[in-house]
Amino acid sequence: MFWRVAFFSLMHRRGAALLTLLAIAISVFTLVAVEHVRQQAKTSFTQTVSGVDLIVGARGGDINLLLYSVFHLGNANRNMSYDSFLTLKNASAVDWAIPLSMGDSHRGFRVIGTDQAFFRHFRYGQKQPLSFTAGSAFQHQNQVVIGAAVAKKYDYQLGDELVIAHGLGRQSFALHEQHPFVISGILQPTGTPVDRALYVTLEGLEIIHLPSHASTKNVTPSSITATLLGLESRLRTFQVQRQINESQPEPLMAILPGVTLSQLWDSLNLMEDTLRIIAWLILIAAFLGMGATLLASMRERQQELLVLRTLGARPWFIVLLIQAESLLITSAAITLALTLLSVALAVGQSLLSSQFGIHISGDFLHSDVLLTLAGILVVSSLVSLYPSYKAYRLSLA
Repeated sequence: MFWRVAFFSLMHRRGAALLTLLAIAISVFTLVAVEHVRQQAKTSFTQTVSGVDLIVGARGGDINLLLYSVFHLGNANRNMSYDSFLTLKNASAVDWAIPLSMGDSHRGFRVIGTDQAFFRHFRYGQKQPLSFTAGSAFQHQNQVVIGAAVAKKYDYQLGDELVIAHGLGRQSFALHEQHPFVISGILQPTGTPVDRALYVTLEGLEIIHLPSHASTKNVTPSSITATLLGLESRLRTFQVQRQINESQPEPLMAILPGVTLSQLWDSLNLMEDTLRIIAWLILIAAFLGMGATLLASMRERQQELLVLRTLGARPWFIVLLIQAESLLITSAAITLALTLLSVALAVGQSLLSSQFGIHISGDFLHSDVLLTLAGILVVSSLVSLYPSYKAYRLSLA
């Protein structure tokens, strides 16, 4: 009966109530979306690579080395020599080494030169190995393994031929058409930048850059972009890192992926906090609007309140009625916002995955979000306290 009265009271003023509901719904949508995407992006970045003890490249910025070697973002200023890679690979402290050579692309997706170690040792998420949807790793210089997103976007199948372009632009006029590659394997989806890359042999990548008249036999790469290292013992990580950072004559740099990733998130804290503050300010503005709407309706509702009092309603009933109306508007707004967010995630998941390699889960109702929603209900109740008090005074008049 009580909630029924509150509902029909709102329906009597449905125009103002609907506008208030929409304002709060948009605010809640923004707040929850910002928080969910922020957490999912951090999780997605954290799970991109697993089990790598050191990343080595030419000296430059720590974060830049992490971004281009693991996340395929940005470019390396310089390469490291292939001889240095072999020296690292054969060092007694190193268990395995994965070479990475970048600089070419295929229809906007990165092409990475590597070797069989990539398929044996690369791990993502909770140390999950790479696996194939179809085919297997490359065995010849003219074969290529493609990520799941590449295969899906262009509907590539095993045995299809593709051409690599020079540079990283989506449109390139320097195609290596004289050396097409044949797809030998398609990787299972990983939810990491691996899905958006193509993998060829180091020798194959070297050959496509040779002059047309040059011999393609016994080709050895002269340089690579970076290498991922797994050590025999993690206890020697800092010792090996120091040795690499002091290496001569070629200046190299070794970084710890976890430490550098923390530095990256620290540098993004200001942007994260700014987004969260903006979302909360939008929500506060919506609640102030709701309070103003309830307050403005008090004079119009004086007759309604007097009727309720005549029918036997006590003053506390009037107070609770205003509180109930506030909770009904806020609850409906939260429901609408969560529904819109579910639809937006369902529609936008594939876009974020294909364009940015970021996988956003559709399950956004985790503990932090539920706590935030409970806080929103409490705030809505507090905002409507003054209109409730005004209604209480009017009911006594």
